[in-house]
Amino acid sequence: MSAAREREGRGGLGRRGFLAAAGGVGAAAALGGAAGCGGGGREVAGELLASAAELPEPFQVPLPVPRVARPVRSAGGVDYYELVQKAARHEILPGVRTEVWGYEGRFPGTTLVGRSGREMRVKVRNTLPVPTSTHLHGGVQAPSSDGHPTDLVLPRGFPDPRRRGGGSAHAGHGGGAMTVEPDEWTVSRGSKEYVYPLDQPAATLWYHDHRMDFSAPQVWRGLAGMFLVHDDEEDALALPEGERDVPLMICDRAFEEDGSFRYPSLDRSLTGRAGVEEAYMEGVMGDVVLVNGAPWPELEVSAERYRFRVLNASNARRYRLTLDPGPREGASFTQVGSDNGLLGTPRTHSAIPIAPAERFDVVVDFGAFPVGSTVRLANTLGEGGTRDVMRFRVTRRASGGGGAPAVPRRLAKVTRLRAGQAVAERQFDFRLKQVGDSGTKMWTVNGKPYDASGSLASPRLGTVERWRFTSDFHHPVHLHLAHFQVLARSGGAPRRVDAGWKDTVDVRPYEVVDVLARFSGHRGRYMFHCHNLEHEDMAMMANFQVV
Repeated sequence: MSAAREREGRGGLGRRGFLAAAGGVGAAAALGGAAGCGGGGREVAGELLASAAELPEPFQVPLPVPRVARPVRSAGGVDYYELVQKAARHEILPGVRTEVWGYEGRFPGTTLVGRSGREMRVKVRNTLPVPTSTHLHGGVQAPSSDGHPTDLVLPRGFPDPRRRGGGSAHAGHGGGAMTVEPDEWTVSRGSKEYVYPLDQPAATLWYHDHRMDFSAPQVWRGLAGMFLVHDDEEDALALPEGERDVPLMICDRAFEEDGSFRYPSLDRSLTGRAGVEEAYMEGVMGDVVLVNGAPWPELEVSAERYRFRVLNASNARRYRLTLDPGPREGASFTQVGSDNGLLGTPRTHSAIPIAPAERFDVVVDFGAFPVGSTVRLANTLGEGGTRDVMRFRVTRRASGGGGAPAVPRRLAKVTRLRAGQAVAERQFDFRLKQVGDSGTKMWTVNGKPYDASGSLASPRLGTVERWRFTSDFHHPVHLHLAHFQVLARSGGAPRRVDAGWKDTVDVRPYEVVDVLARFSGHRGRYMFHCHNLEHEDMAMMANFQVV
């Protein structure tokens, strides 16, 4: 099939729209709508990067399910794991092989499964040609194991940034740069052991690379995997399990003619100049949708309930997921969990909007569809090939005759935070700004690019604070360590999909989002940032210090 097959039109705002987005609400109004909305009101969050390779027809390959990692040993109530970051070649598109940088050489990496309250230690060995930093996204761990961008694992022979008079630099629009001072780096040579206490409830987390300036291209090349936490409360609910508990890591990629990943890095070696070509500063969106590393796959299911742990692992692309066709009666999705755990009660949705790094734990009842039917998981924010995500084929009756039990009306005990509990209120504005006298435009927080030695907040351990996020574009805001609940959107109620404990919230153009964040677990330096990975790499990050 030709690479031009119904390919999505230009997916971003374009140069004119991008600059207008930097100008504020007035500029957006002049364009006839909020920044981040393309023709016909279609929401976009980046610029399309088209593949040069021949693309396959959808639904031709089975959905792969990443294997579960096994501990190398267990002792004293601690499980020990080892993961090797290495390059390997896999057939992602038919007939060509793609070099992947993956944990265990896999994309996605092996799934780590832990138990609430049981410590896990993961030794990550780096055999890639570049530094890495592994972040457990949604995890509650000490700063030394959080995967801060300046906490690097260097491969053998790679220069130590502490001995070069400064670290790598952010590449901003117009060539601007920001350096990290030598004493801000923490370095391990060859490998690092990350300690995860897992002092948190059952949840769908994920782990990924977080290297300073290069998170976007290194995640694009494959450095990401799922991380599941179980507990007794979840076990008692009789939710679908085993083969009917399926992780779905959804992401988009583009491919060169030879099958290699296509990405607009200024330096393809990822060892020198950071950043992307100017046209892709908004964010990079590929034209191939992968689920668990396979293009537009198909999953054979029985006519019963399945649990899907849905992760948007894209750099910039947002999705609005629906079932096509939907069930004749009832909603398509029953949500049982959010980013950081189970909900108090299930919520039903006909569609799920999901921004980069968000997770939705949902149950789908295929008993609502006749055996022999097919059901497409569609993306109504996409065009052409990116309107397809994957397909389900109902091939058999429910196993055991009865299938999985109904979703319980009560799930987990969730403490609801109240505005009156907040001991402080802070505001953080995510915006493209001109920095300095050079005319350089950079993605900033409160008008400033990332300062590795600075801090924008000092919350006290064990307290709740009200944080307000404002924006000029689509910015999925992620907090390390702190979990939060969405309190309001632009002064009104949260969306139905905002329920539960979260660590990432989709802040849409010119929207005001208030969250109540709980700072518990550890003291020390953490960070928050936009999880559009191109924005993150171009300085849209800030530190906070838990005191």
